[in-house]
Amino acid sequence: MEFASDGPMAIPMWVNGHAFLTVTKDFFTVTNPQTGEAIRRVPLCGASEAAEAVQAAQAAQPAWAEMGMPARRVCLGKLSDELDRYAGHFAKLLSQDCGFDEAQAAAEVSAAVAALRGASVGQTGVIGVVLDAGRPLAGFAETIAPALMAGAAIVVKPSPKAPSAVFALTELTSRCEWPAGVVNLLQGDMAALEGLCGTAIDRLVYCGNAALGAQVGAIAEAAGKPFEMVAA
Repeated sequence: MEFASDGPMAIPMWVNGHAFLTVTKDFFTVTNPQTGEAIRRVPLCGASEAAEAVQAAQAAQPAWAEMGMPARRVCLGKLSDELDRYAGHFAKLLSQDCGFDEAQAAAEVSAAVAALRGASVGQTGVIGVVLDAGRPLAGFAETIAPALMAGAAIVVKPSPKAPSAVFALTELTSRCEWPAGVVNLLQGDMAALEGLCGTAIDRLVYCGNAALGAQVGAIAEAAGKPFEMVAA
């Protein structure tokens, strides 16, 4: 992560197993809803950054699929164990970004751990995932776990309002020795979403508020991408 001399810490993208620093003109400032404090910034990325993230996912997906389901379940199990181990840290990130109280933050982390440990099997491919700020960590885990179990590779675009816990989970995959490129993170807002829809993803999945989901679905439809909306 890089620090700006005139503002809070900037959270980068995560691409191909490492932090991906990019130079963007604009940043979104993440503020604590309870205090109004500016706590972090995220780059507002676009088409070129989306292409980098999707290329990494495309390169990683065949080998991830060939690993076999038992091996992928082991990877998800290790990730869930590490998330559980650092539950306090993730809860703090959720409290800062989303204004969750202690009980809400702990429940959010527990739901994410359970989703990773109990994953069913979904559809494979290269999948774009878009999240809102309502349940950023649990929604992320619940959406990606079945796809990962099936052998999919992921590019996630979290809400710029609540990026921290999602970034930390993508970073944690590297500490758990996951293959690079299986899970990637694209920061940004609508330009990043449009850029993602302009790539060779197999489908776009949105998890969150239905009203925002309708906007996301319209962008996916205009780009000719299969779209799915799941409940937050």
